Amino acid sequence: MGESVLHHLGATPAINAMGVYTSLGGSIIPPSVWEAMTESNQTYCEMAPLMDGAGQIVADLLGAEAGRVTPGASSAIALMVAACMTGTDGARMEQLPDATGMPDEVLLQKRQRYLFDRMIRHPGARLVEVGDDEGTTREQLAAAIGPRTACVFYPPHMEGTPGTLSLAECIEIAHAGGVPIVVDAAFKNYPTELMGGYTAAGADLVCFSAKYYMGPNTGGFIVGRKELVDAVAGLDFTGYETGDYRIFGRPFKLDRQLVVGVVLGLQEWLAMDHDARFADYLRKVERLREGLAGIGGIEMEPICFTMEETFVPEPVNCLKVRLLPECGLTATELDARLRAGDPVVRTIPEDDFIGIVVETTSDEDVETIIARVREALGAA
Repeated sequence: MGESVLHHLGATPAINAMGVYTSLGGSIIPPSVWEAMTESNQTYCEMAPLMDGAGQIVADLLGAEAGRVTPGASSAIALMVAACMTGTDGARMEQLPDATGMPDEVLLQKRQRYLFDRMIRHPGARLVEVGDDEGTTREQLAAAIGPRTACVFYPPHMEGTPGTLSLAECIEIAHAGGVPIVVDAAFKNYPTELMGGYTAAGADLVCFSAKYYMGPNTGGFIVGRKELVDAVAGLDFTGYETGDYRIFGRPFKLDRQLVVGVVLGLQEWLAMDHDARFADYLRKVERLREGLAGIGGIEMEPICFTMEETFVPEPVNCLKVRLLPECGLTATELDARLRAGDPVVRTIPEDDFIGIVVETTSDEDVETIIARVREALGAA
């Protein structure tokens, strides 16, 4: 067998037993979606009507007024915030990231700061923390809204953080203050009812990442109020060369193939039998447990590794392999041995165990993982 294209480009192929991560290339796109993307690769089209049509399909699927495909959720955050700053004013769109003369403050509860909130600053906005280390009150959020407020920002995966206001409370307070609320729901796609629930509850703009529903790693989309989505459309790449303004969003361009993948991937995700999906994960976990049975010095537990990167009992998508002292290896040492081969095997090492996530593995991958773990533990 000849050299793989990944080897040719200097990368070692990996078995991904961690889950959906950008650092490992996102997801594996389903064959039917890949086929449609390949079809779209055979011909050209005008991007503006493609973006308009794709956005409306996404919006209709989720019961929103309007939608727009974006290159991932991080760019979507920048575009959503920019839309709240500029509206549909072309001169302002061109002026960014210089925010002089426009609302530029984005309010975020201090205890809801997170890894990706820095994307808020890309269009020139100022992130304003509301509250303190103890939390945020309704009165504090209401008082923070003023003439310079562009929007209130909310990450729903941080909902329930002690001392913070709920999304429903923030929507109420933001709208009472006359400003929109923007939601980063990048991976909040299951149960699937969640996806349309944010705009139904009153959120003005919401973004999602396509990689979490088995779409392209570099894809995503925004849904929300039509006038704000129109502003997003004005800010994105489609009118840079042909419009009157050299607008902010030109770097966030998209291939036609990617637009197709984002939309068809979402359609498949919403139509999928998710009970069958989780049953398949459980089957793979049971095969792992069977294949690693009899190895001394380990304990195994079927478990769920969440998108919040925590371990909870259900629904099962992962096998936790605990390394007891008599095993002779630490989790870090086992992880290093699994990384050293070709293909690389990537698991989640934590404390005294590794987590083997099966959402991103094939049946062949599972067999390879069994063999490699047994070899690393001297039980081959």
